[in-house]
Amino acid sequence: MEALVRTLVKGLVDHPDDVHVDVTEDDDSILYELTVHPEDVGKVIGKGGRIIKAVRTVVISASAKSGKRIAVEIAS
Repeated sequence: MEALVRTLVKGLVDHPDDVHVDVTEDDDSILYELTVHPEDVGKVIGKGGRIIKAVRTVVISASAKSGKRIAVEIAS
């Protein structure tokens, strides 16, 4: 799943080499924390948060069988 998040976000940004995904996994949840170049934060969030919501939807759908709560956040 980490590779999926990285691939989705790298296609959106101008600085794909600065995309990093940190994964924190608990017993019942998985957190994917994105770090991107400061100029690319707006592109990842999108107007009204539409882009990050779409990324979250894809990741949650792809990991539906895991049975864990999935979260995708942008680190500041």
